[in-house]
Amino acid sequence: MYKIYSSPNSLMVAHLKNLLESHGISTRINNAYLSGGAGELPLNECWPELWVIDDSQRQAAQAVVQAAFDEEHHAACWRCPGCGERIEGQFTACWRCGAEHP
Repeated sequence: MYKIYSSPNSLMVAHLKNLLESHGISTRINNAYLSGGAGELPLNECWPELWVIDDSQRQAAQAVVQAAFDEEHHAACWRCPGCGERIEGQFTACWRCGAEHP
């Protein structure tokens, strides 16, 4: 197993777990409930940790995590073909009329 990510933000750890598993990479979260030990244990030892189960998937997992944090990875804005509304790139449907991204 390989520790790919650790953070005090358990939501980010869970998001990356879902992202990796959507790419076929098996993972597990360690220390998910260890925050109660903070103070008795070093803080960074209590953070949730995301581990890749299969070491052979290490490079693929690193690429997925890096892409998730890459600021230049943001999708470009688009115009709704139904109503002409400007939509931010991360959305796949128009908030105004419900039309799908072309």
